[in-house]
Amino acid sequence: MINAQPCTFFLIEDNAADADLISRALRKADKSTQIHIARDGEEALQMLNNWPGNFPNPMIILLDLKLPKIDGLDVLKAIKQNSSLKFLPVVVLTSSNQIQDVQKAYQLGTNSYVLKAIDFDEFSKAIEMIQQYWCRLNVYPF
Repeated sequence: MINAQPCTFFLIEDNAADADLISRALRKADKSTQIHIARDGEEALQMLNNWPGNFPNPMIILLDLKLPKIDGLDVLKAIKQNSSLKFLPVVVLTSSNQIQDVQKAYQLGTNSYVLKAIDFDEFSKAIEMIQQYWCRLNVYPF
């Protein structure tokens, strides 16, 4: 069944300009999209572990890898090892095209790995495609 509820994105991104661009692109794709932002890995894990009530359905995590305090790969590992968080889809959204990062992210359980485009329009289109796929096409098991 295709989901009719508004999507909620949890954006874990330390770059304010990227966070703003991602937020604008998500809202452009669907004005009802809800966005929560953490600026570093430590804040992200605290927010997830202390989330008030149930997680929205669907909720998609957009995760940068190069984060202060706790690295994105360590955040991903913590999410996928936590029984109440592991079902949340995680899309790594990063500028790192290092094969080691890609392989490690998939080994740790990422659902997708997307490179940030340098071109503004390309980047916006990629975010809109992520929104369309995870919020309109993907079928969730819960």
